[in-house]
Amino acid sequence: MLTGQAIDGYRNNRGVAVSAPAATAATGLPVVVIGAGPAGLAAAAHLLDRGLEPLVLEAGTAAGAAVREWAHVRLFSPWGEVVDPAAEKLLAPTGWIRPDAAAYPSGGDWAWQYLQPLADALGERVRLNATVTGVSRAGRDRIVDADRAAQPFTVHYTTADGREERVLARAVIDASGTWTTPGPAGGNGLPALGEKAAADRIAYRVPDLTDPAVRARYAGRRTAVIGSGASAFTALASLADLATSADGAGTRAVWVLRRGLSGSTYGGGAADQLPVRGALGLAAAAAVEDGHANAVTGFRTEAIERDSEDRLLLVGEDGRRLEPVDEVIVLTGFRPELSFLSEIRLGLDERLQAPIALAPLIDPNQHSCGTVHPHGHRELSHPEPGIYLVGMKSYGRAPTFLAMTGYEQVRSVVAALAGDLQAADRVELTLPETGVCGGAGLFDQPEADQASSTGCCAAPEPRLVQLGTPAPAASAEEAPAGGCCGS
Repeated sequence: MLTGQAIDGYRNNRGVAVSAPAATAATGLPVVVIGAGPAGLAAAAHLLDRGLEPLVLEAGTAAGAAVREWAHVRLFSPWGEVVDPAAEKLLAPTGWIRPDAAAYPSGGDWAWQYLQPLADALGERVRLNATVTGVSRAGRDRIVDADRAAQPFTVHYTTADGREERVLARAVIDASGTWTTPGPAGGNGLPALGEKAAADRIAYRVPDLTDPAVRARYAGRRTAVIGSGASAFTALASLADLATSADGAGTRAVWVLRRGLSGSTYGGGAADQLPVRGALGLAAAAAVEDGHANAVTGFRTEAIERDSEDRLLLVGEDGRRLEPVDEVIVLTGFRPELSFLSEIRLGLDERLQAPIALAPLIDPNQHSCGTVHPHGHRELSHPEPGIYLVGMKSYGRAPTFLAMTGYEQVRSVVAALAGDLQAADRVELTLPETGVCGGAGLFDQPEADQASSTGCCAAPEPRLVQLGTPAPAASAEEAPAGGCCGS
């Protein structure tokens, strides 16, 4: 196997570090995993379990860097569903004790009690401060066919001090997630006019209201929350809780939705097999019912302007202008960063930017977390053999992802890389139902049509729940913005 020492120990005549020349056969090279998040570390554990050597390249300063950025948010999946079996097997000899399977960790718990110990167990196979800048075939750009599949992959990355490095790989598993590329406020997928100029008053993450500085930013102020997923629910519930606190008098939220309100707007409620996920939507409903938030429907933001008092004005495509707000929280989902894969032949759906075979199975207009068919290496394959997008990144712009889905993906992909197609094709996953049997409906459908677009069953009526003071539950295994969870 190619060791980290061998990778670092050879440089070409331009001074760029490359793989040791002795490791020329693709079978003697590591499988490069991009990202040391939940899916990436699980992939590394499965690779080791299969006798394959992983090399994990993580852009952050620690394992689970993205998860650490939403450490204050509680997952809506319990510990029993966010620990990968192969990872637990790797951790067992270290004395690691699995937390209570029925307890719900925060993002910080997940990072510090599971992801960091897992990275420690992998040791030097995890390389931090390594930002991947490009992936290609050795000696072949994307237009060259000759002998292409026989060439190893070449993965370029930069280190914290700006040094350029390169490593050869037998295969590449991209588990880099989508956290760094949140969606904009603009209803057309582009930043709204004035959005960049108002960046000092716009957040693209669920705010941590336990931080005194962040709390002061929103307390007693009027905030627009743009988005309709679990992260928007979390933000609304958090702001409502702030409004009822001693230091939060006058706190108000404006919930800006691109679609109308329907029976499925708040998720599955009591019918959700993940109770915390169901309660999250109910908390958002309570925020509206109790008057802490006003819902504005069918509003697609075209511009963000400042008024004479330096407050922000949201202007819709239909000409509507909302009352001024002090802050804006944009929670419109995420999208995959694909620029460093420009020399790889990917087969992506033109709408979702997910693998073509996977896209129909995860279309958010048709599917919720509980109705996505389990899938593996075949649905995740591309015209370029040997490369896979897994985890939240595999879903492109679809928001309906669960951590356990990512674990099943990497189990199947690694089995395929090991040549065990029987195991790779076997389904080993049952997803919990959301209580919403289909998707959320198209954002521009009439309200009545949306209510019936869930397909197999009617969504339950929202009921009110009391908003409590503990850390809010959010879009679980992802970054808290978008859908069910993430990578």
